[in-house]
Amino acid sequence: MLDKPAIRSASAKGAAAALPYQSGFLGTHETEALEGALPIGRNSPQRAPYGLYAEQLSGTAFTAPRATNRRTWFYRIRPSALHASGFREVEHGYLRTAPCRDESNLPIGQLRWNPIPVPEEPLDFITGLRTITTCGDASLQLGMASHVYLVSRPMENKYFYNADGELLIVPQLNGLRLRTECGLIEVTPGEICVIPRGLKFAVDPLDKVARGYICENYGAYFELPERGPIGANCLANARDFLYPCAAYEDVEKPCELYVKSGGRLYKTDIKQSPLDVVAWHGNYAPCKYDLRRFSPVGATLFDHPDPSIYTVLTSASERPGTANVDFVIFPERWLVMEDSFRPPWYHMNVMSEFMGLIYGVYDAKPGGFVPGGMSLHNALIAHGPDTEAFEGASRAPLKPQKLSGTMAFMFETRYPLSPTAFASKLELLDQGYPDCWKGLKKNFDPKRKDW
Repeated sequence: MLDKPAIRSASAKGAAAALPYQSGFLGTHETEALEGALPIGRNSPQRAPYGLYAEQLSGTAFTAPRATNRRTWFYRIRPSALHASGFREVEHGYLRTAPCRDESNLPIGQLRWNPIPVPEEPLDFITGLRTITTCGDASLQLGMASHVYLVSRPMENKYFYNADGELLIVPQLNGLRLRTECGLIEVTPGEICVIPRGLKFAVDPLDKVARGYICENYGAYFELPERGPIGANCLANARDFLYPCAAYEDVEKPCELYVKSGGRLYKTDIKQSPLDVVAWHGNYAPCKYDLRRFSPVGATLFDHPDPSIYTVLTSASERPGTANVDFVIFPERWLVMEDSFRPPWYHMNVMSEFMGLIYGVYDAKPGGFVPGGMSLHNALIAHGPDTEAFEGASRAPLKPQKLSGTMAFMFETRYPLSPTAFASKLELLDQGYPDCWKGLKKNFDPKRKDW
């Protein structure tokens, strides 16, 4: 059962959570909740152990190259074919899917939102989803959407899977327990979880309420970025990604299965829990990662490299070096550069940047950008440090400085991000955000080089 999983593989060394995990990003894992449930040396025996059904979940085409092929074999109490009929479309609330370009009447420019409070009304993971921006086209498997989730109740007998894309979940306020076909995962602020496209799961808050961000990736699956000249180590290391051990629900009672497909939300009634996988093996499974294990690299003499050095995961496009989506973080780190402006510089980027703050203070926006907030700087919209950050960094003594207790992130994409009607009409939209640059005064003096 899910609350007492037996495991085939040892739990990850040093894992803080009590749950057992297997380590290794995109590794081929195997795990069973009952000894002997996993067939050895074959995938589909004539009769699977314990009267289970063998079923493969394919994340790529069968003929995808071995290096990119993603699939997992499940050994489950009942096959998913029993859960694939009787769907009816239901109201999708504030959930949106690209293309969704015509909902907003906001002009282009710098945008920022204050944190969305968790409402008093009971909300589970599905009813608590709020789409903020979209781009691309889910049916063409291009682009992404950014969402906020607001959760104040468990899903109980409700289950969900997303046929439109994989989900990168970024907790910000309190944690979540995810019950998945592959087992249990718990994530708290400072950690992330990736849920593959098509995988069934349910979400329960670990506290009374929970809030966080989601990147719904329509494009190529997230993978670790190439390190290039950095070499074999640092940034996000594969060993620090943790996968669940097999656990299952043998529950015989009416349940509801929700599916998002083609931008629509559907529901069907089923007679048992779909989380009935007793054993599995493969490389297409959910995983978690502690962002505090990211090993940053940076300049040790002057200037600082591009923010791409903080990329945790990337979804590639057909254009080399230009991502469908990058997931970038700004973690704790030392700043030691001489004769350098240390915060991010002013820039106009051909990539669009959706940013959030998990905890702490973001060094380029020490005032106004608070945990739970969001900002959007679309393609070729100029932005950079606010007046306070510029003045402080321009005059500060350049001794070694550690940025502590901070974790910001960015969903960066090659496509322009369109705010939804919900996001555009929020009273939490910071109308005074552009004012943070108004204090930048003219310092130019042709008679004085050293100002």
